[in-house]
Amino acid sequence: MMQVSAALKNHLAGTVTTLATLWRVTRVDGLVMGFTDHDQDITFGGQVYKAATGFTPTALSSSAALAVDNLEIQSVLDTDDITEEDLSAGLYDGATVDVFLVNYADLSAGCLYPRRGTIGEVKVSDHGFAAELRGMVGAYSANVGQVYSPTCRADFGDDRCGVSLRRYSVAGTVTAVTDHRRFTDSGRTEDSGWFTHGLLTWTSGANAGRAMEVKGYGGGVFQLFLPMRSAIAPGDQYTVYAGCNRTFQTCKTKFGNVVNFRGEPHVPGNDFLIRAADKS
Repeated sequence: MMQVSAALKNHLAGTVTTLATLWRVTRVDGLVMGFTDHDQDITFGGQVYKAATGFTPTALSSSAALAVDNLEIQSVLDTDDITEEDLSAGLYDGATVDVFLVNYADLSAGCLYPRRGTIGEVKVSDHGFAAELRGMVGAYSANVGQVYSPTCRADFGDDRCGVSLRRYSVAGTVTAVTDHRRFTDSGRTEDSGWFTHGLLTWTSGANAGRAMEVKGYGGGVFQLFLPMRSAIAPGDQYTVYAGCNRTFQTCKTKFGNVVNFRGEPHVPGNDFLIRAADKS
């Protein structure tokens, strides 16, 4: 049961309040950070909650049923504590977030502890981000174990797949640029679609060290799934490995790796089940 001090209860019952929201973020690597929507930093319980990030929460959604409670926190990237690189690298995925309400005029009154959850989907824009805070019952909506699927459940090149990424990786150099997503390497001779669904990593240029999946490839022209953060320029170098669409046919003909295929290609689909139901 939530314990609230008498002083805080009296303050909450008043006509005028001086409340601030505190967020304590604990990443899976153990790093703990504090943020607040107040206009000044707040030190509470030995943790400094910084105001520089300008956090703005949406309305809380709660229910008595086992539905996933949701809260979205929006902020601008104006601090060194949270960077676009860390967000994109997934360092905040699964981080635990504790949300408190305090009376910033009387921190000795304690706090109201209304929410704990984990960070789910994170959307990054040009100058800010929005993070979804999932309630504790959200864990019950996750799949545990493997499920049947016509496509392969292994990630290309992992231990279950067994294919050597080095064997199917090549290096290249950009010769022409269309925009932040599309460029050409006139030295490429691979068949159309060879690198589709593969991963391209930049080894030089403004995007050096960054990686992006390949959405389409043909005739030396690459199209990436998302635009790169910095401009691509002729002369930029990259490495890329062949793409796998996780189908049985690709595993067989492109990689000769059927023995490690982690799917059930002959499982009946929805059309078959619907036809069977119609006949019954």
